[in-house]
Amino acid sequence: MSDVSELVGKILAAVDVVREDDDQITFTCEGGKVFRMYHSQDCCESVHIEDIVGDVQDLVGAPILAAEEASNSDVPKIDPKYPGYDDESFTWTFYKFRTIKGSVDIRWYGSSNGYYSESVDFEEIK
Repeated sequence: MSDVSELVGKILAAVDVVREDDDQITFTCEGGKVFRMYHSQDCCESVHIEDIVGDVQDLVGAPILAAEEASNSDVPKIDPKYPGYDDESFTWTFYKFRTIKGSVDIRWYGSSNGYYSESVDFEEIK
């Protein structure tokens, strides 16, 4: 596994976002390195991209000045269809990226019965 801070100083050639059954974001750097942000789904859990604030194309063509991860397990996601129902276990994971062109914040939400991972993976694809 890698850390998103590895992107600091790199110039991205492309950022591809896939929001389907298995959400993932691929970061392709100039020079050929490729990183992937995703979650390997298991039985009794759900981890997905909840929201992206900013234009991911602002990360392309300029050096990444900041790449940070933060998480929170204090406030569950409230589903208006099921008020009063809280996930047994949940984790919000936030990624903040900055270039001179703009900022992008990516918010992931993971929930489970408490026995499965709710984390987001970030790795270099070799």
